[in-house]
Amino acid sequence: MSVPSATLKPTMGSLERLRGSLAPLMTIMRRLRDRETGCAWDREQTFETIAPYTIEEAYEVADAIARGDMADLKDELGDLQLQVVYHAAIAEELDAFSLDDVLAAVADKMVRRHPHIFGEATESPGWEALKAAERGSKADGSALAGVALALPALKRAEKIQSRAARVGFDWPDISGPRAKIDEEMAEVEAATTDGEREAELGDLLFSVVNYARHLGINPETALRGATARFEKRFRRVEEIASKPLNNMDIEALEALWQQAKREV
Repeated sequence: MSVPSATLKPTMGSLERLRGSLAPLMTIMRRLRDRETGCAWDREQTFETIAPYTIEEAYEVADAIARGDMADLKDELGDLQLQVVYHAAIAEELDAFSLDDVLAAVADKMVRRHPHIFGEATESPGWEALKAAERGSKADGSALAGVALALPALKRAEKIQSRAARVGFDWPDISGPRAKIDEEMAEVEAATTDGEREAELGDLLFSVVNYARHLGINPETALRGATARFEKRFRRVEEIASKPLNNMDIEALEALWQQAKREV
C-alpha cells in the first residue's frame, strides 16, 4: 500500500492532538518503514521476524503485573501496543488489512460475545459457548480449533485438555489422571532410545498437566512458583557455600540445600 509522503512527517502539534490514540504510533511506524527514508532495520522486518518480540513483550507485561510495578506495566503495555501497530503496518503494506480493521474487528467481537450487555439477551450464554459457536462457523470446526501453537507448552497442553473435556473426553475423576502418571513414568523408564525417551517424557508431562487440571491448579503458575523457589534457594546456597559448588560432593551440597530451604 502506497502511503503519501506527507503523512509520514508528523509534527509535534499533530502528535500532541492525537495523544491517547494509536494513530500517532501508526504514523511513526509508517515513517520507520518508508522504503526510501525509513530505518534500515524496521523496514526489513516481517510478520515472522517480529512475532518473537510480540511474545516477549506479552511476557514482560505479565512480569510487570506479577511484580506489582505500575510504572513498568505502563511502559510494557505501550511496548505491546507497538507490536500490534507493527503487525498492522506490515499488513497494510500488503493490502491485507489496516489497524482500523483490527480495532473494528475486536470491538465487534466484544459486542457479539456480550449479548446480555449490548443486545436483547437477558443473561450471558457463556463466553466459551459463544467462542465454540464461532469456531463451529469456521472451516475447522474441531473442539480444539484455535488453540495457538505459540503458547507455552504447559499452557497449550492445559487448553487442549480443557477443550476436549468440554465435549466429554475426560476422566470421570482424579484417580484416572493420577494413575496415568505412574503408567507414563514406567514407560519412560522402559524406553531404550533417545527418541522413545523424549516421546514418553512428553506423555508424562502431559499427564502431569492433566492431573493439575483435575486438582484445579494452573500448571504454568505452579511451575513458575517452583522455579522461583529453586532460584531463591540456589542463590542462598551460593551465598553460604564456603567454596565453589563444583568442588563440593553431593552430601555437602545437600546439606547446604536443606539449610537454604529452612532460611528462604
